[in-house]
Amino acid sequence: METEGILPDKDRVVVLGAGVAGLSASYHLRELGYEAPVIERDETYGGLCNSFCIDGFVFDTFAHISFDNEPYTYSMFEGKTEHWTHSSEALNYCDGNWVRNPVQNNLIGLPVEERIKILESYIKRTVNPDVKTYDEWLCSHFGDYFAERYPRRYTRKYWTIEADKLEPKWIEGRMTTPDLNVMLRSAMVENKEIAHYSKEARYPVKGGFKEYLRPLAKNTKILYNVTVTQIDVVEKNITLSDGRVLDYEGIVSTIPLPELIKVIKDVPDEIMECADRLDHTSGAMISLGFSRPKVCPRLWFYIYDEDIFPSRIYAPDWKSINNVPDGCSAIQAEVDFSKYKPLKCSLDDLKEEVIDQLLKLELFDRSEIVVSDIRYREYANVMFTPQIYDMRTKIHRYLNDIGISYAGRWGMWDYLWVGQSFRSGRDAAYQLAEERKADR
Repeated sequence: METEGILPDKDRVVVLGAGVAGLSASYHLRELGYEAPVIERDETYGGLCNSFCIDGFVFDTFAHISFDNEPYTYSMFEGKTEHWTHSSEALNYCDGNWVRNPVQNNLIGLPVEERIKILESYIKRTVNPDVKTYDEWLCSHFGDYFAERYPRRYTRKYWTIEADKLEPKWIEGRMTTPDLNVMLRSAMVENKEIAHYSKEARYPVKGGFKEYLRPLAKNTKILYNVTVTQIDVVEKNITLSDGRVLDYEGIVSTIPLPELIKVIKDVPDEIMECADRLDHTSGAMISLGFSRPKVCPRLWFYIYDEDIFPSRIYAPDWKSINNVPDGCSAIQAEVDFSKYKPLKCSLDDLKEEVIDQLLKLELFDRSEIVVSDIRYREYANVMFTPQIYDMRTKIHRYLNDIGISYAGRWGMWDYLWVGQSFRSGRDAAYQLAEERKADR
């Protein structure tokens, strides 16, 4: 049973998903001498790193920049792709105030009374060395007032639930935690230093963020517009949605764990229940093109106001002038959902509501909009609800037992950035090759 266009080979490893992790796995498997076709449900590669063009405006699938400095990753991305390098300076919009990002390092942008309340709460806070929730972590590091005014509000928007419903391990290294000296100074004088976790943001000169993946996708056999309907781990074959059946010697899956578990034949009920308990966000992207330049004040900014749906906005034209026609600019707004905060209207209605909300920021006039688009992704990010580690461990242990490898944000079920996803695909390929060698 062979799929047309793929050569029969006992050393075939099938990769599920043509995002950065899947392309990386296939690329490195082929370097190791394996045939490594990729199964992709969309009509193109990229996954969450895909880019698309509308009337000369290039948008990405959610906000993407490159900031990974691990040497091999850098060589595969920036080393193979002409790119721009920008400062990672972003803004925050909150209750009519524009404040440099992160807020806790740039308090001078806030009203005086607000600064006093933040500092007073910070000084009086109780440091908790054994936090159990993200909310406890926030209060321990910043005090209750700052936690309530900023990250709790943003959590309800981006993560779609309250901060006390998330566990805290995921946040380490992702949020700046200044000491009292830094916060006091930032309340009195402008902070010239960029306190973001990355000091610079890199982006392809042309083609959108997806251009970084072109070298990985080159010479890769990708079967588009098909999904896996069944994996038979006993017969070692995969049935596709178009009826074709593909034999395999190994699998590297980068698709979401719940979707993978659904298609494995005779999966135990316990594992199915574990997959059902994994939480994730979904997201809508509202992409707008404008007839004048520099609508957006920075490369990207975050919005804390809960009556404005988008959690963050980025500017494609700041990333690359080739992302927009001459004399134009663009923004993309992200609105997040989950089973805890479901989408309750049509996408078109959501788009119009978001445009109305963004008009309040006085960045553009409706008459200046020349392109408007909305797209929805069911899987946007992994949610770190308390049961994640136990459920994930049981599923991964089961996959190890039946010989299915996994990689990427959705296979690892972890909050991986692009560089981390790339390396996880490589590592899965190397590990599978080592295991195959040991079995011979």
